[in-house]
Amino acid sequence: MQLTADEITCLCPDERLALIALLWDSLDDAQMPLTTAQQAELDRRLATLDQDRAEGVTWDVLRVELEQRCP
Repeated sequence: MQLTADEITCLCPDERLALIALLWDSLDDAQMPLTTAQQAELDRRLATLDQDRAEGVTWDVLRVELEQRCP
Protein backbone atom coordinates (compact mmCIF):
# COMPACT_ATOMS: atom_id res chain seq x y z
CA MET A 1 0.00 0.00 0.00
CA GLN A 2 1.28 3.44 -0.90
CA LEU A 3 0.03 6.72 0.47
CA THR A 4 -0.08 9.83 -1.63
CA ALA A 5 1.01 13.20 -0.27
CA ASP A 6 -2.66 14.22 -0.06
CA GLU A 7 -3.53 11.08 1.93
CA ILE A 8 -0.67 11.72 4.33
CA THR A 9 -1.79 15.32 4.80
CA CYS A 10 -5.29 14.07 5.67
CA LEU A 11 -3.97 11.93 8.52
CA CYS A 12 -4.38 13.36 12.00
CA PRO A 13 -1.18 14.35 13.83
CA ASP A 14 -1.14 11.13 15.90
CA GLU A 15 -1.44 9.03 12.73
CA ARG A 16 1.36 10.97 11.02
CA LEU A 17 3.59 10.56 14.08
CA ALA A 18 2.88 6.83 14.08
CA LEU A 19 3.81 6.71 10.39
CA ILE A 20 7.05 8.58 11.09
CA ALA A 21 7.87 6.10 13.86
CA LEU A 22 7.24 3.16 11.53
CA LEU A 23 9.47 4.68 8.87
CA TRP A 24 12.22 5.51 11.37
CA ASP A 25 12.15 2.02 12.86
CA SER A 26 12.39 0.48 9.39
CA LEU A 27 15.90 1.90 8.91
CA ASP A 28 19.00 0.14 10.18
CA ASP A 29 22.20 1.85 11.30
CA ALA A 30 23.89 1.46 7.91
CA GLN A 31 21.06 3.39 6.27
CA MET A 32 21.52 6.39 8.56
CA PRO A 33 25.15 7.48 8.25
CA LEU A 34 26.48 9.96 10.78
CA THR A 35 28.01 13.28 9.84
CA THR A 36 31.69 13.76 10.64
CA ALA A 37 30.74 15.94 13.60
CA GLN A 38 28.25 13.37 14.93
CA GLN A 39 30.82 10.56 14.63
CA ALA A 40 33.44 12.68 16.42
CA GLU A 41 31.00 13.42 19.27
CA LEU A 42 30.04 9.76 19.55
CA ASP A 43 33.70 8.75 19.66
CA ARG A 44 34.39 11.39 22.34
CA ARG A 45 31.50 10.17 24.50
CA LEU A 46 32.47 6.52 24.13
CA ALA A 47 36.07 7.33 25.08
CA THR A 48 34.96 8.94 28.37
CA LEU A 49 32.06 6.57 29.14
CA ASP A 50 33.72 4.62 31.96
CA GLN A 51 35.05 7.75 33.65
CA ASP A 52 31.71 9.55 33.30
CA ARG A 53 29.87 6.56 34.74
CA ALA A 54 32.23 6.44 37.75
CA GLU A 55 31.60 10.13 38.44
CA GLY A 56 27.83 9.85 38.09
CA VAL A 57 25.22 9.46 40.80
CA THR A 58 22.29 7.11 41.06
CA TRP A 59 18.73 8.26 40.46
CA ASP A 60 17.96 7.79 44.17
CA VAL A 61 20.80 10.12 45.20
CA LEU A 62 19.85 12.71 42.59
CA ARG A 63 16.16 12.58 43.57
CA VAL A 64 16.98 13.20 47.24
CA GLU A 65 19.23 16.11 46.29
CA LEU A 66 16.55 17.64 44.06
CA GLU A 67 13.89 17.23 46.74
CA GLN A 68 16.14 19.08 49.19
CA ARG A 69 16.71 21.90 46.72
CA CYS A 70 13.08 22.21 45.67
CA PRO A 71 10.85 21.06 48.50
